[in-house]
Amino acid sequence: MILALDTSAAVAVSVLDGDDVRASRTAHAPRGHAELLAGLIQEAMEEAGCDRSAVERIVVGTGPAPFTGLRVGLVTARTLGFAWGVPVHGTCSLDAVGAALADEGEVTVVSDARRKELYWAAYRDGVRVSGPDVAYPSDVPIAGVVAGPGAALYAEALPDGTVVDIDPAWLARVVARRLEAGETDLPTEPMYLRRPDVHGVPGA
Repeated sequence: MILALDTSAAVAVSVLDGDDVRASRTAHAPRGHAELLAGLIQEAMEEAGCDRSAVERIVVGTGPAPFTGLRVGLVTARTLGFAWGVPVHGTCSLDAVGAALADEGEVTVVSDARRKELYWAAYRDGVRVSGPDVAYPSDVPIAGVVAGPGAALYAEALPDGTVVDIDPAWLARVVARRLEAGETDLPTEPMYLRRPDVHGVPGA
């Protein structure tokens, strides 16, 4: 069994048996990550009929995303991995959308970076070929289909964007594919891409 979670946009949890999703939970609460995540994990595991002893791997989205929400998911994943004695693997959160839309060929995935900017990454056949990076909407190098949590935020710059949530189940599938390919470096370091909005530097 695999527990997968992401807090880069919504608060999202999936429990998978191999490639099959046994349960999932999603909550759209921009400032509720810390309050909601533990409960969603418990609910999903109960629905899946899965206790901690059955979990063999934890997968977590590493962003890019604003500081606070992303940190909640990463700290939770690392803490559970340590407590349960299982490996924790990370991958770019945008990979979930790129993999889910692999049949589209070229896909540009975007999410809200605030400050009137977008996080973006480009994919070909489900594999990331550039990014992630951050840019103003008009500066995002569009290739193919535009999709992701931030696709509808700037309609003038991205008129054909399609909103697609980040599904942790697809993060688990991306990690599985990378592990099968022999990759061993799947860190859980956060992708912030810029300094936090509040950084407390004296004299700044």
